[in-house]
This record gives sequence, C-alpha cells and structure tokens, in this order.
Amino acid sequence: MAAEDLVERRSIDVVPDDERHGTAFSQFTLWLGANLQITAVVTGALAVVFGGDVVWSIVGLVVGNLLGGAVMALHSAQGPRLGLPQMIQSRAQFGVKGAAVPLLLVILMYVGFFASGSVLAGQATAELTHTDDTTGIVLFAAVTAVMAAVGYRVIHALGRVASVICALAFVYLGVRLLDRVDLSALLGDAHFDLPMFLLAVSLSASWQLAFGPYVADYSRYLPRTTSAKATFWWTLSGSAIGSQWSMTFGVLVAASAGDAFLADQVGYVVGLGGSGLIASFLYFVIALGKLTINVLNTYGGFMSMVTGVSGFRGQKVLGPRGRTAYIAVIMVAGTVVALLGKDSFLTSFKDFLLFLLTFFTPWSAINLVDYYLISRERYDIPALSDPHGRYGAWRLDALAVYGIGPLAQLPFLVTHFYTGPLVEPLGGADISWVVGLVVPAVLYWALARRGSVAPGAGPRADTGVIPSAGEAPAP
Repeated sequence: MAAEDLVERRSIDVVPDDERHGTAFSQFTLWLGANLQITAVVTGALAVVFGGDVVWSIVGLVVGNLLGGAVMALHSAQGPRLGLPQMIQSRAQFGVKGAAVPLLLVILMYVGFFASGSVLAGQATAELTHTDDTTGIVLFAAVTAVMAAVGYRVIHALGRVASVICALAFVYLGVRLLDRVDLSALLGDAHFDLPMFLLAVSLSASWQLAFGPYVADYSRYLPRTTSAKATFWWTLSGSAIGSQWSMTFGVLVAASAGDAFLADQVGYVVGLGGSGLIASFLYFVIALGKLTINVLNTYGGFMSMVTGVSGFRGQKVLGPRGRTAYIAVIMVAGTVVALLGKDSFLTSFKDFLLFLLTFFTPWSAINLVDYYLISRERYDIPALSDPHGRYGAWRLDALAVYGIGPLAQLPFLVTHFYTGPLVEPLGGADISWVVGLVVPAVLYWALARRGSVAPGAGPRADTGVIPSAGEAPAP
C-alpha cells in the first residue's frame, strides 16, 4: 500500500461506498487491544482500593462492562449505516450549532483520558528510554499524535497488533500472579456491600460509556451492508472481554499487593513478570496498550473539535495542515494536564471517571433514543451541515433535556469532592448513572413523540435522506 493511501483523507465528511472496506470483526480486535492496558487494570483495582472485596468487585465490574458496553456497541452499529463520525450525528438531536454543547464536554474527556493514559505510559516509556517520567510523557504524547494524524487504517492495524501482543502478555502476567497469591483465600473472603458493589458497576460502566462519543468513528468505513448485529456483538465482545480481563487482573493485584501496587502501578506489574529482557518487554507492552487507546482519544478529540468548529464556520473539508493543528492542540493540552496531575493519579482518575459519567449517560440516552426509536436509523445527511435546514441551528428543547440529565443525577452522585443528599438513605450507593440514562431517555422520547423537539425529530424523521451507493454528500 502506498504511503498516500495509508494517510486518511476523510474527516467529518461522509465515507462514500467505494471507499468502504473491512469486516465487523475489525471492531473486536480494535476494542480488545484498546482495553488490554494498564489504565483498565487501575480501574479494576480502584474497586478494591476503595473498599470492595474480590468476588463482588469482579461481579460488579462484569455487570458494568456488559451494561455500559451494550450502550457503547449500539453507538458503534451506527457507523456502517451512516458513514459518519459519531458526534456529528448529535446535530440531528441538538442542532447544527447546538451540538457544540456536548462536544465541549467530549473534548474535555479526550484531553482527560489522553492525560491519564500518558501518566502511566510515560512511566513505561521512561524506563525503556532510560529517561525521567516527564520526558517519557512527552515522548509518548508525540508518538501518539503522529499515529493519530495518519488516521483510520493505522489505528486498526495498531489494534490488531496490540490485541495479540497484549493478550499474550496478560496471560503470562496472570500465570505469574496466580503463582504468588492464595486465590482461595481471596475468593473466600466475600462479603456483599451494596455501595461498594455499585461503585464497581459504576467504574466499569463509566469506562465503557466514555467510548460512546467516538466509537462509530472506527466503524464508519465498514461497508453499508455490514450487519448492525455483527457490528454490535463484535464491538461489545471485544470491549467487554478486554476490559474485564484487565480489570479482574487489577482487582487481584490490588487485593494481594496492597500498598506495593498503589505506590507504583507500572513498576509493580512489570516486577511481577520478571526482570531483564522480560521487564523491557512488559514496559513495551504497557506503552503499546496505552498507545492504542491514546491514539483513539487523540483522533476522537480531533474529530470532535472539527465537528464543533465546522458547525459555526460551515466547514466541510479539512486539509492536512488543519488536521495537524487540531491534533497538536489535543496533544499539548493532554500533555500539560498529565504533567500537572501525575502525582495524584489514583484519586483524580477515579473522580474523573465518575464525573464524566454524569455528562455522557444523558448524551448516550438522547442519541440512542433519537437514532433507533425516533428517526428509525435514518438522517437527512445534507441537513446536518445546514443550520437553516430541518435540524436547525439550536434545538433548545433537546439541549434542555440534556441539561436536566446531570442535574437529575446530582442527588445520587458520589465523588471525592461532592456527595449527593440521597446517597446516605441508599446506604452510600451511587446509582447516578442509571438515573442519567433513564431520565433523559424518557423525557426526550416524550417530547419527540409529541413533536415538541425542534424540526426533524418526531415520527416523520424516518424519511430522512440516506446517501446512495457512491455518493458522499457533505455532512
């Protein structure tokens, strides 16, 4: 393949049928590789660090990965149907300009995940290059930006490589861990605690839901004839298996190692595997796993920024210079946050995950209700770039529903810096993410069915235009 064919030309424009390629199985390898990584290990460990036992933490993480993963996979199934990036579809719900409201929060999410990933990957990179953590973070960020700039093909190739190498490494680490711990003792000390169980569910659900705003970016090149069910199941299985595998490992490590793991997550995991060449290989695996997910975060951030800005500028195509500039902004912002927050990683990361959940569950609920129940999987694609078209510039009713979503969750929210008034009557359990899915979904559906949500929603939205084979109308 020529270099010019490897570098992606598309951004927020529709992918025409003659450029579609691949199979739904590509979603499995991509999301498996993206989840077999150190930050997912830390996420699982948090369930034990904050008070859970091994058995119920693992069960809670399974529940959260399946529930959150199903929502995420429903977004993935939209990609082959529309050939569009995920967040540009939000214009159908919030208006061509109104979509910038959730987009601002999505961009913050990408920067935050870029930063949190760079903290741990920077430590591994520093060990490989014999430098300090700051230099490792900067080097890792630069490599991430270059690969994100190349685009879609290299991202999927990276996912395929990471899914194999990281799976082999995790099998090896799992065997080494089981040699060190008394598994029967860990599993025998099971004591169900509802708040801790729900914390585990929330941690893994938030992990999966946070992929929602960009998951269709990586399925939009699949042929339009690709089965929605196949896309859904391959995405869900790759993401749920990869994340549960990593998180279960994190639970067992945190429960058996305690402070030794908390003091140096990367160092402990590598030390578990061995020394010398094995240690170098494991540092490489940690960096590779984080590279896979951070490239997704950088690419998704770039796409979201273009979507937000183009809604006001009417921009329909993006040249190489513009692409590089957007990616550089994500890289610089994420690197600065990583350097500032690297000394308080665990607490900050847990609060960051749960805080994100309050904003992205309402977005997911509205997007999925509109796409599957109201618009019936059909959008007027040219109107997605026309503020005077059927979707309008600002859909205030939909934005109001979106705003109600986080507010409805506040009484049930538990974070380091805020605890809602209804948490204590529930025994300390955090059920905010459930409220964040249900309340906006019901409200949006009711408004749309009554025709109260601005033009383009409601029963007649299923007459929207879908581009025919070979066409690529501007979004």
